[in-house]
Amino acid sequence: MVTVLDNRLSAEVKPRPRHPEKAHRPDQAASLKKPDWIRVKAPVSKGYYETREIARSNNLVTVCEEAGCPNIGGCWEKKHATFMIMGGICTRACAFCNVATGLPKALDESEPESIGRAVAAMGLAHVVITSVDRDDLPDGGAEHFVKTIRAIRAATPGTTVEILTPDFLRKPGALEAVVAAKPDVFNHNLETVPSNYLTVRPGARYFHSIRLLQRVKELDPTIFTKSGIMVGLGEERNEVLQLMDDLRTADVDFLTIGQYLQPTKKHHAVIRYVTPDEFASFETVALAKGFLVVASSPLTRSSHHAGEDFDRLKAARLAREAAA
Repeated sequence: MVTVLDNRLSAEVKPRPRHPEKAHRPDQAASLKKPDWIRVKAPVSKGYYETREIARSNNLVTVCEEAGCPNIGGCWEKKHATFMIMGGICTRACAFCNVATGLPKALDESEPESIGRAVAAMGLAHVVITSVDRDDLPDGGAEHFVKTIRAIRAATPGTTVEILTPDFLRKPGALEAVVAAKPDVFNHNLETVPSNYLTVRPGARYFHSIRLLQRVKELDPTIFTKSGIMVGLGEERNEVLQLMDDLRTADVDFLTIGQYLQPTKKHHAVIRYVTPDEFASFETVALAKGFLVVASSPLTRSSHHAGEDFDRLKAARLAREAAA
């Protein structure tokens, strides 16, 4: 592992360290050798390059690239992409995340319409919109989410919208504004168990995130709620099971569980690779606890197969209502 350089700049500009805020940190333990079940092929398909061109021609940022998602090849081949609004610089420096940290630029007011055009060009039936944390903004970027949802609905009225939001910590009224825009799915990731927060997600608060998800259901019970975690960060199994109970107390519908992968040697080390059998066990337990849908595998990510999973969510809710 080496420190990642930002090579998206033009050839005449010297590459800069992607994570200068982590440069002073000691290197983490050497990464464990990846098992066969975590390996993926490099993206080379025609669909991949077409998706990349649509994103870049509209000056859009995708979390697929920024976070180094291992599923980018398969998703982009099918013209599935998760758009990241409000720029590519986050105000937080979580130990697991490959998104750059620093002082963000001003919001691009034309971005919502650009997202709408890209969604139309890609012919998306379901789209996922996420963002960096924008603690510098009075509303944490809530109004920008609202404008983006509206722009997508104006450009492609039949497209369902899933949002993956920051926690809007200390941003009164922000959550209420986003929920009022009626996204079809509201996702906010817990990322890890509470005992890891000080080292893995220090800028966040575990029970604030639980309450955020619970509040969505209180404001609009028709919106599907979703959350995800990574494993392999040193958590214990009983902690994961307790986290499931906390999410069900908040009436969360959908849980995703995936393997943490270390972006660089400056990021949190992979403590272990969780086996596929363990992921299958987590799925069985989570479904028994009452989640409508569970995606649990080494390569599961929040927005992987999001369109298909939305169909599963709708079907599962109808089945539960019919059985009630």
